[in-house]
Amino acid sequence: GIATHCTSWDEAQTHLATVRAEHPKSRHVCFGFVSSSGEMGVGTERCSDDGEPTGTAGVPILGAIKGEELADVLCIVVRYFGGVKLGAGGLIRAYGSTARLVLRSAPTQTHIPKSTIRLSTRTANSGAVYAAAAKFGGVTSGECYNDRGELEVSITCDLEDE
Repeated sequence: GIATHCTSWDEAQTHLATVRAEHPKSRHVCFGFVSSSGEMGVGTERCSDDGEPTGTAGVPILGAIKGEELADVLCIVVRYFGGVKLGAGGLIRAYGSTARLVLRSAPTQTHIPKSTIRLSTRTANSGAVYAAAAKFGGVTSGECYNDRGELEVSITCDLEDE
């Protein structure tokens, strides 16, 4: 099995093509792909059984990715026929467990979401803005005081406080 960081479906397709080219005699190149965001900020999930019975390969791989709470990842399981028929249950267990082993052994990175807003307020309100930013762990930057009291506030989410 193979796990790699991919942030877009186009990137995942390129990687899949490379793996297929590297394993020309394989019977099945099954995969699961999850991105954290794509078009319009909505994540993408895709999977393929690549000729295996429906739901026996791609769905278990996708389940392994979601079970490990990962995103922006492509997990591929390449299968060569070894002469033993596994049956639907055996295929599900084989693809799911292989994907979990690969994902658990792959290096991971934690990405903390960051949101930046720019707001305008009267100078008299700036103290309340600073207090609110500090209360939620926000970092203020780009302060520009004019007759409107404009400032920029960057807020970084702290995953440990969730």
